[in-house]
Amino acid sequence: MKILLIGYGRMGKEVHQVLTERGHEATCIIDLHNKKQLSAIGNQNIDVAIEFTRPNIAFDNVMACISENIPVVTGTTGWNERLDEIHTICKEQNGSFLYASNFSIGVNMLFAMNKKLASLMNSQPQYNAHIEETHHIHKKDKPSGTAITLAEQLTDNIERYNSFQLDFKKPGVIPITANRKDEVFGDHKITYTSPIDELTIAHSAKSRKGFALGAVIAAEHIAKKKGIFTMNDVLGI
Repeated sequence: MKILLIGYGRMGKEVHQVLTERGHEATCIIDLHNKKQLSAIGNQNIDVAIEFTRPNIAFDNVMACISENIPVVTGTTGWNERLDEIHTICKEQNGSFLYASNFSIGVNMLFAMNKKLASLMNSQPQYNAHIEETHHIHKKDKPSGTAITLAEQLTDNIERYNSFQLDFKKPGVIPITANRKDEVFGDHKITYTSPIDELTIAHSAKSRKGFALGAVIAAEHIAKKKGIFTMNDVLGI
């Protein structure tokens, strides 16, 4: 595949390495020094775009791709409030779009387990849920997009919870603890505590490669498709 790579920070560089290893080519790389080039990119026989940038510019980057009929995969978090808008535009323009708060295959398995466990815990009110995430000190958004996805799965499946909030303990609210430490790649833990025991499911990333690999696999999946996709579609979950 011919890839348009948008964003060339830590994740962009890791994605570049993985896509090369899998026999693909980064035909164009857009970063801060040439960001104006994106508005005039045209299709240029690009099969798919992979976007990892910042929350304040992700929407415009994705829009530019959809406008040029380029399938786009994005892992930028912190702009969830505009995802519905992108979905609407993508449908109107018969585009192809995939967003994931986390592309790691292991994390997406955690999502599947989290959803199932939450449905079981709905009938066990003696258990209180708590989410904890730890990332490197450079991460901008807090809590992480992955922690938000985990929390939303809980509020969707456990009737006694209706919202989530950072470091906030109140009935009906899931507390999230967000740590920023050293160069941690990403740790997520969901804990249920009762008066007599504690149950935890967790994922710990050892490198960025897992996220990059998932993003490239997602790009391979949507390259010749139309519609709105998730990692569940990619992994058959």
